[in-house]
Amino acid sequence: MKQKSPKLPLTNKEREQLRKNKIKRTEIKEMKPAELAALIDVPNERARELIGHAVFQSIPSVGPKLAHNLAVDLCFSSLDEVKNRRGEELVHELEKKYGVWMDPCVEDVMRCVVHHANHPDSDKNWWDFTAERKKYRERFGYPDDRPVKAWHE
Repeated sequence: MKQKSPKLPLTNKEREQLRKNKIKRTEIKEMKPAELAALIDVPNERARELIGHAVFQSIPSVGPKLAHNLAVDLCFSSLDEVKNRRGEELVHELEKKYGVWMDPCVEDVMRCVVHHANHPDSDKNWWDFTAERKKYRERFGYPDDRPVKAWHE
């Protein structure tokens, strides 16, 4: 199966450096931050973000926006970093960061990401976790410190 090329928030300089070094966007998820940083002349932290974007977009149904949430907002760049996390914890961290409660589907995506971190060959999509989220929320509800304002307000 052909890999989908991730949509990365590249500057013109970064794009030029990738071309110059013959690096395909599909290869970025396999790179180490120091390696990518040296090849495209960016700080390690920037390389980490780009790798995170590529890694998370390799998961079925994870697009650029959620990849940004994971790579930039929550500072993850690998699936190993989310392996022992829980989707509901990740969405709560994101809600606290933005000061709004997120669309419930965001929690489904976070659960999907954690699942893929632990089951790399899975082909599950975010909607496969909707029933699990609903069951969890019915039983445990939401944290007391959850923001009151919705993401769309």
